[in-house]
Amino acid sequence: MKAIGYKENLPIEDINSLQDIELNTPKATGRDLLVAIKAISVNPADYKVRAGMPVEGDDWKVIGWDATGIVKEVGEDVSLFKVGDEVWYAGDFTRQGSYAEYQIVDERIVGKKPSSLSFPEAAALPLTTLTAYEMLFDRLQVAKEDASKSILVIGAAGGVGSILVQLAKKLTKLNIIGTASREETTAWLKDLGADAVINHRHKLSEEFEKHNLPAPDYVVSLNGTEQHADEIVKLIKPQGKFGFIDDPKTFNVMPFKAKAVSTHIELMFTRSMFQTEDMIEQHNILNKVAELIDNGTIKTTLGENFGVINAENLRKAHAFLETGKAKGKIVLEGF
Repeated sequence: MKAIGYKENLPIEDINSLQDIELNTPKATGRDLLVAIKAISVNPADYKVRAGMPVEGDDWKVIGWDATGIVKEVGEDVSLFKVGDEVWYAGDFTRQGSYAEYQIVDERIVGKKPSSLSFPEAAALPLTTLTAYEMLFDRLQVAKEDASKSILVIGAAGGVGSILVQLAKKLTKLNIIGTASREETTAWLKDLGADAVINHRHKLSEEFEKHNLPAPDYVVSLNGTEQHADEIVKLIKPQGKFGFIDDPKTFNVMPFKAKAVSTHIELMFTRSMFQTEDMIEQHNILNKVAELIDNGTIKTTLGENFGVINAENLRKAHAFLETGKAKGKIVLEGF
């Protein structure tokens, strides 16, 4: 099968950083599905791993954690899917990824693809949807029915933010404050349902004062957590909840002590990485969100389609994502 892989961690400008390769097609056993991949999307996790995670031995490393496709083969213990089903998923950090014509994935982290979306439109969503949903409802356990509470989403116009704002708008009564720094991304967030948008290039506390906004009960930081830490401490409501998904080099929680703020980390890969007993929750979340999409509640966050799935286009996608200027998600489709 065709695949795109790497053997050494190289800058994306290097032609060998991602290469077109041929690999044997894997077989489905146990609870695994073999999926024929139709479309994928690219996430910050992709370039972080490509640049920083060494390959063991002489094998090719195939990355990629968002895909849509058709079930080609099922393992003997599969009960949730059959051959021919159209599926979407975000995959498993410990296995070969979606930059390939075929991929093996555990059925418990796979959902039925939204029928109203094309394969590329749907590919934009699984990883960010699971991250956003788990952050809101598993980690922060936000109040769904309390219209007096508010949430601040830092870096809200990216992939995770674009879906998190929609989920918060449609599934809760929270007042949603997003941050963005450009006119285009500010308009995008208002369109997705943010009640207010402030500029994260300025001090957040000053922006809150300027717009006369209430202290947020919940703060979610999707990027730049380290640089915003002092402002988050200043802003957040006493006994509030703070969650982040990025990778600060260090993060000191002690300044939160006076306000008794709880701190939460969300990593979408945890359930599959540790085979947790509630791993099937990802199957349930993806199916729930597919329904929300099909009934028009949630829309795709597809930003740009970079064309066919090959090394050249993936290098372009990584390079663009590394600039931090992406609005919505980058997808690729077909081989």
